[in-house]
Amino acid sequence: MGNELKFAPEQASNFAREYDALFYVITALTVVFTILVFLLVVFMISKYKRGKVADRSNPVHHNTKVEIILVIVPLFLGLAVFVWGTKIFIHMREIPKDAMEIFVVGKRWMWHVQHSNGVRENNELHVPVGQAVKLTMISQDVIHSFYIPQFRIQYHVVPGRYTSQWFIATKPGKFNLFCTIHCGTQHSEMGGYVYAMEPADFAKWLENGGNRFKPIPTSMVESGKALWELNNCGSCHGVQDTKRGPSILGIAGQKRIMASGAELIADRAYLRDSIMYPEANLLKNYINSMPNYSQQFNEDQVNQLVEYIQSQGKQTEAAPVKPVAAATGGNR
Repeated sequence: MGNELKFAPEQASNFAREYDALFYVITALTVVFTILVFLLVVFMISKYKRGKVADRSNPVHHNTKVEIILVIVPLFLGLAVFVWGTKIFIHMREIPKDAMEIFVVGKRWMWHVQHSNGVRENNELHVPVGQAVKLTMISQDVIHSFYIPQFRIQYHVVPGRYTSQWFIATKPGKFNLFCTIHCGTQHSEMGGYVYAMEPADFAKWLENGGNRFKPIPTSMVESGKALWELNNCGSCHGVQDTKRGPSILGIAGQKRIMASGAELIADRAYLRDSIMYPEANLLKNYINSMPNYSQQFNEDQVNQLVEYIQSQGKQTEAAPVKPVAAATGGNR
């Protein structure tokens, strides 16, 4: 088994089979047409080479049937491959709503992973078999690329912007994890492993804090709350909108009106930018009085703060909004 010849990494996710099928079809078409053209070239060279007896008195310059075949057949083959590839691409971008979210931060030169309950991993990712997993990713420094060859998934991890990809592991095992974009001198060392576990084993692993943490780590929401209180964020962002700043209660997913008149949705990216670069988009009726936290918080801490903010208002109604008559401070 260890010495068997493998033409591709093993198939270990829901995308692997359909991706491989498309790859082999494209490869087969390439080989077939390459051989066909090669044989035709060899035939023509053999038949019409100099000194060879052949009728050259009435050369054919046009053949409608051949031209139609050479246009129509490749056209339909190309369209079929395009539609097939598009279907796979769309499937890979349609993340299930019930997918388990895991947060990934790329740093030179490591992958930092954090689960919602607070468990952290470096250059490792533990996931359950048979469950949709959504990776919410961002870079701390330069562009990276998160790649698991056995899962046939790869996507850029970009500084300043969240990207996502998802998968379902179909078999337990240990699989490779790479960065596929040159990110510096130690790029080749930026790798690790993905451990796909049976659901019961994964639940036990997660409950035990990854079998590494004693005591069990606090959840991301709890960590975000601690950062919120440590930095006294509630002094400006209370249970209601005030002149100092808007409330965070029930803000997640809501429409926000900017001073410029633009309408933005308070999604994860909006909340991150509101913390890191509050001056970028000012909320209507507010001026820029909030400090820029881009040098104070790292991406792991921002993820924790965003999780805390998104958790507010989910169980209760948002507080009534007071109109801001004269803006003297606060924003976002």
